[in-house]
Amino acid sequence: MIPVTFIAANGTRSTAQASAGDRLLEVAQNAGQPLEGTCEGQMACSTCHVIVDAADFALLPPASEAEEDLLDLASGATRHSRLACQIQVERALTVTIPGESRNMQGR
Repeated sequence: MIPVTFIAANGTRSTAQASAGDRLLEVAQNAGQPLEGTCEGQMACSTCHVIVDAADFALLPPASEAEEDLLDLASGATRHSRLACQIQVERALTVTIPGESRNMQGR
């Protein structure tokens, strides 16, 4: 099992266990984290936006151009932002869940 640490907007930390290859969005949702994932992982919204710890971010495959375009619209995006639906867990990760999200499907 692979530990995934979630940091809430208020700084509270919790840890969930993932198997190699699990999508981060499902790991978060199964752990009761507030990631909506409105588009169910189809990369059509930004409601699964997370901020990945800088050291972990460097180890992830780069985001696709389509993911980058959605991140441009995400609330509170940073240079370490990713969509949880696009991250396959392969090693321990620490991610921060922003305090707000913006559903681009509801425009």
